[in-house]
Amino acid sequence: MDKGRLKHFQTAFVDKRNEMEHYSVHLKLLGMAVLWGASWPMGRMLGQSLPPLTGGAVRFVLASVLLLGWLFARSRFTTLAALSVRQWLGLTAAASVGVCGYAVFFMLGLQTMPAGKAAVVVAVNPVLILLLATWFFGERLNAKILAGMLLAVGGAIMVVTQGQPLTVLSGGIKAGEWLIFGCVVCWAAYTLIGRAVLRGIDALTVTTATSFIGALMLSVVALWTDGMPFEAIVSMDARGWTALAWLVIGATVLAYAWYFEGVKILGAGSAAAYITLVPIFGMLSSAWVLGEPLHISLVAGCAAAVGGMTLMRYGQKAV
Repeated sequence: MDKGRLKHFQTAFVDKRNEMEHYSVHLKLLGMAVLWGASWPMGRMLGQSLPPLTGGAVRFVLASVLLLGWLFARSRFTTLAALSVRQWLGLTAAASVGVCGYAVFFMLGLQTMPAGKAAVVVAVNPVLILLLATWFFGERLNAKILAGMLLAVGGAIMVVTQGQPLTVLSGGIKAGEWLIFGCVVCWAAYTLIGRAVLRGIDALTVTTATSFIGALMLSVVALWTDGMPFEAIVSMDARGWTALAWLVIGATVLAYAWYFEGVKILGAGSAAAYITLVPIFGMLSSAWVLGEPLHISLVAGCAAAVGGMTLMRYGQKAV
């Protein structure tokens, strides 16, 4: 074989390998969306097997152990030692809202609100984040972003009110729905704190540190509210253990690993686009795992919310 043909063969082989790697990453990002979407019915299942806040605390304690092991395997412990006092304070603030606060609202909200509805409601996350980023950081909005915001919020309202949006004006939003809106506020605060004070720290370190700090905070809250329910943990049924394993291994460690790989190979924008699929998988997995009904208002609201999130992403590219 002459050198020209050999070089052509090597180039074709490398191109094919890169193509297969990209296909693999897209499949992993799809898996990430499935894992995060199904975390809603799994959270509801866990809250039925354990006291809600204890369930949240156990989830993040176990997830922290796995994430610390991941950080150690990557020889990244030195990054923790190199963090400044300001960065540690930022991590603590982020953990208090993004892990502890979010988990409290998540577990308590799922006690009274169907998981499929909750998964769609959190689609307003990017709306609140963009509005606050415009206020605090001077980000610009355009017609596509504004239209996407209205569509996403309209979809969430349709889901919450079961297709009767005027009930919002007459106090038709229930306690569980307000708790899930608390998740939205906590995640928006977590995102903005990260943008303000955690720049320069890699995503794996931030995820590990905030999970560990948040797990400690959540454990204190759970001990205060639930005591030490060892008997409940030991006697937990197969559904509870399945939900816990899914939330710890799947929705935390695997999903973040696949997301980071997607960001590395495809870029942050392409990887984040898959997050728009989370409400769809949340709604479908809740119907499959928990038998929750797929009302027309839920399906239509989900379509509107996902469409709004997609439109906002296109609008952000144009800014």
